[in-house]
Amino acid sequence: MPTVEFTIGHKEYTLSCQEGEERLLRRAAGMLDAEARAILDQAGRMPEPRLLLLAGLMLADRTSALEDRAASAERELARLKANPPRVEVPVIPAALAEGMAELAARAESLADKAEDRLEG
Repeated sequence: MPTVEFTIGHKEYTLSCQEGEERLLRRAAGMLDAEARAILDQAGRMPEPRLLLLAGLMLADRTSALEDRAASAERELARLKANPPRVEVPVIPAALAEGMAELAARAESLADKAEDRLEG
C-alpha cells in the first residue's frame, strides 16, 4: 500500500492510501495546506487541531458555495431544456420567391434585348 508525505500548515504527515489514489491525496492535502497557510499568515502560529478545524471549515464553506452554484446551473439548464427559447428565422413566402424569380428573368430578357439593339 503506497504512502504519501505532505505538509499542512507547519506539520508534516504521512498517510497510506489505495494504489492509484496518491495524486488525489496530494491534491486534497494541497488544498487543505493552502487554507492552513492563509490562516497562519493572518493569525500566526496556533495549535494543530484548531488550525485543521479552521482550514476544514474554510474548505467546507467554499465547497458549499460551489454546490449552490452547481445546483443553480442545473436548475437553469433544466428550465432551458423544458422551455427552449424560441428562435424565429425570417422565411420568404414561396409565392414571393416565385414572383422575384419571374421579375429577375424579365429583367435579364430586357437587358438582352437592349444589348441586341445597341449592337444592331
